[in-house]
Amino acid sequence: MSSTTLIEQLAGIEPGSALARALSTRAEVMRLSQASHDAVIVPREPGGLSHGLRAALATRMARQNADPALTAHYETCLARTGEVEAVPLSDPERRRIAAILRHADMLTLSPRDATRADIEALKAAGVEEPDIVRLAELAAFVNYQVRVLAGLKVLRGSR
Repeated sequence: MSSTTLIEQLAGIEPGSALARALSTRAEVMRLSQASHDAVIVPREPGGLSHGLRAALATRMARQNADPALTAHYETCLARTGEVEAVPLSDPERRRIAAILRHADMLTLSPRDATRADIEALKAAGVEEPDIVRLAELAAFVNYQVRVLAGLKVLRGSR
């Protein structure tokens, strides 16, 4: 018997329910979603986006999408990183983080507005190309989670 995935837990899917049985036919999608979570939040090589920064960004994205359960999950992830205390940042690092936040907000709230100029702004703030890709992956995944959770909650309530 397979273990329940984060998405199933957060959507409040009861084991053995009709929805759980329906999802069992999509077990590979659920497994891959769980693996994607782990890959974007706690990758072995985080690059210039630490595990704490990733969890903080995911928390912010979940909050912007008004998903309290997902927000709480990512707050827990952030606490586990041990990176929750404010540390003094240099001016260049402060600019880099501010650019990352602006870009993450745009990808969450108005992704259609993204242009090449936004990527150039990240580069100008000192964000390396691999980290720009990592940021896009994180935003895409968290926003995917939000939409899947919303759909599953609607299905769960429509019995």
